[in-house]
Amino acid sequence: MAPKGSQRVVKKIVAENRKARFNYEILDTYEAGIMLKGTEVKSLREGKANIAESYASDEGGEIWLINSYLPEYLQANRFNHEPRRRRKLLLSAREIGRLRNAVNREGMTLIPMKIYFNDRGRAKLELALAKGKKLHDKRETEKERDWNRQKSRLLKDNG
Repeated sequence: MAPKGSQRVVKKIVAENRKARFNYEILDTYEAGIMLKGTEVKSLREGKANIAESYASDEGGEIWLINSYLPEYLQANRFNHEPRRRRKLLLSAREIGRLRNAVNREGMTLIPMKIYFNDRGRAKLELALAKGKKLHDKRETEKERDWNRQKSRLLKDNG
C-alpha cells in the first residue's frame, strides 16, 4: 500500500485529439465532466471513442460537446444510445462564463483534447480554449519538430 502522503493520479486515456495541437494554439485547458448514459460509459470503457472532429459549443448558458463519436455498446440491445448525440459538459458557472466570454468576444474555439477516466473512475474531458493557427504557423511548427528530431539524432550518434 502507498503511504498516506503520496497521491498517485491515474488517468486512463480513452480518446485523444492528436491533431488539435497542430491545428490550434492552445491557450488554456479545463477539466469538465460529461453527462453520459450507462451504455455510453460502458462503451467508453471499451476504448473505441473518437473526438477528432468534435468541438464544444455554448448554447443556452450551457456548454455542449458536439459531433463526438461513442460507438453503441453491443450488449445493450434496445436500450442503446445514439453514437453522435450531443452531450452536456459539466463545468462551474464561473468557468462557463469565462469560456463564453472568450468565445464570443475574442473569437476563440473550444476544442476537446482528450477523454479519460480519473482516479475515482469518472469520465472527464480535457477542454481547451484555443485560437486557430494560420498556415505559416503550422509550417513553423513542422520545421521546429523536424529540427528537434534531427538534433536528438545528432546528439545520440555523437554522444
